[in-house]
Amino acid sequence: MAVAGGLAACQPDGGAAANARQANQMTPTGAAATVEIILAPAPASFTATAVPTPTASATATPAPTATPSPTASATETPTAIPSPTSTSAPPAVLTPGQATGWTIAEMAGRAYGGGTLTDRGQVDTPTGFTRTLITYPSDGLTIYGFINVPPGPGPFPVIIALHGYVEPSQYGILSYTTRYADALARAGYIVIHPNLRNFPPSDEGDDVFRTGMTADILNLIAIVQAQGGQPGLLTAADPQRIGLWGHSLGGGLALRVMTISPVVQATLIYAALSGDEQRNFDYVYRASGGKRGAVEYHTPPEIVHEISPLFHLERVQSAVSIHHGGEDAGIPLPIAADLCERLQQLGKTVECFTYAGQGHIFSGRSDDLFIERSWAFFAAHLRR
Repeated sequence: MAVAGGLAACQPDGGAAANARQANQMTPTGAAATVEIILAPAPASFTATAVPTPTASATATPAPTATPSPTASATETPTAIPSPTSTSAPPAVLTPGQATGWTIAEMAGRAYGGGTLTDRGQVDTPTGFTRTLITYPSDGLTIYGFINVPPGPGPFPVIIALHGYVEPSQYGILSYTTRYADALARAGYIVIHPNLRNFPPSDEGDDVFRTGMTADILNLIAIVQAQGGQPGLLTAADPQRIGLWGHSLGGGLALRVMTISPVVQATLIYAALSGDEQRNFDYVYRASGGKRGAVEYHTPPEIVHEISPLFHLERVQSAVSIHHGGEDAGIPLPIAADLCERLQQLGKTVECFTYAGQGHIFSGRSDDLFIERSWAFFAAHLRR
């Protein structure tokens, strides 16, 4: 499969804006008690290179005005997991019977939910929606985050936005991905942005092969299903229309969740990790000098295969939208191209875009175009 210059059988920059839905500019609703939270800035911008302005036969969506994350003294920089140069691993020391509960099938067979979203007070006063600090329980842990809610009675579709990896000591509740969550909220979606386990101020917990974070997302989906339309923070939520948005680490988690859960109807994957866990953790193990990933690498290869979503894409029922930078040095373009091709071969509903000259985080007109395409994708699959 040729991938030079972009995703094979995928769409280049330009031409998608005609289908994008314009965000509604709305007025914020009432105030709540202000709480003190940890803040972190958006990462440094990349310089867009030779990105054409989209053309369209209909009125194109104007470039959105995204709200950046508040600044702080800490520097928040998402860290990608690049493609490894080798897939060899230390000898397995676990037996298949010891490595339980981590596989796609096992995670799909267990129960989730059983908690509630708790209102921890208004975070700030953005324009066009309200933002509230939340917590919810996940397998005995307390997970923090925020929820953006448009004004009006709804019901609104719900999108769960998943952040990438940032050094935990530099992470804050308002992550670098806040501006994407805000753009979706202004377009009329309820957006829930959790700080997954091991990212402050959420609790720390087990996360072998990132299955703990996966459970955090699946527990949140179950809560939305159970409480959407009921009194509380989810009064205006439609529990039948749920989507995922994920960048980098979050994109890899979205890939696994959509492979496990039949509930998710639309999944957007932005510069995501590989769905092959051997590939991911070979790099983690070697890059850390064996300090991280030892448990994963001591897991038998046949179990790693059953944990990796890339090899279980036949389970996917969600529509999928894949976005990747042509110059992503952290997660190379062929990883996205391979995922795109596999989904196409399985007859899944998938669209794939590459962004010329863009790295791991988009900037300039490419970022505007990415947001426009995000609106169009979710509108096509979550709107009634």
